[in-house]
Amino acid sequence: MSDLTEQRSYGCATWNIHRARGADGRVDPGRIMQVISNEIAGVVPDVLALQEADAQEPPYAGLLDMAHIEAATGLHSVHREPESRWGSESHGFLGTILLLHPEFQLHRLELVDLPGHYPRGAVVVEAHRHGCDLRIIATHLSLLQGLRALQMRTLGQHIARRPRMRTLLVGDLNEWRPWGGLALSRRFFGSTLRGPAVPSFPATRPFLSLDRILSDDAGGVTDVRALDSPQIRLASDHRPLTGRIAVTPGDRI
Repeated sequence: MSDLTEQRSYGCATWNIHRARGADGRVDPGRIMQVISNEIAGVVPDVLALQEADAQEPPYAGLLDMAHIEAATGLHSVHREPESRWGSESHGFLGTILLLHPEFQLHRLELVDLPGHYPRGAVVVEAHRHGCDLRIIATHLSLLQGLRALQMRTLGQHIARRPRMRTLLVGDLNEWRPWGGLALSRRFFGSTLRGPAVPSFPATRPFLSLDRILSDDAGGVTDVRALDSPQIRLASDHRPLTGRIAVTPGDRI
């Protein structure tokens, strides 16, 4: 089968690290980096999105050792340039950090402010790899359904002005309904997003599917699972979510 028609899949992981505050109430970034090194890196992700990974208040200073994370995962942060971060002390944008496999050719990166009473944002990249264009949106949506709907509408309007390509939405979407709820409906985002709903919160005994890996390609997200270990349950109030993203080189929607 030629390279133009061969289907490929990429590993994806997303994790809300709760600003490194663990189940014991201690803030310990070292535990977060141990989980990334020992648990997440082992699934060989090509895409890693982190939420609540910068401090909660301005200047939203970074909490983690990004050089250590890059070395452990083999991924590169997309936030290396000053304009790709909230500020000079931040590692990402309003707590969201996106890392990609170095084979991804990054063509465009945008930081999108999302409406709401609490600062929220999204990191939107357009990248190319293995003959396929892929848009990746990493975000952390509001706890309130009305605000989530506005935030998804904002993202839908933002990408409506961009070229059509396979789109992936990853992060803590705060949507507990397995079917996706109002905010994740086509009427707000502009296309239908699909992906298994797997409980990831709270980390000790998850029953809410707040963290998601979604694609606008039917059947494009598979093998979704919430990682679990004593180390994970101690490090954050969310479990990391992993999955596979199916893409077809040269495919367009």
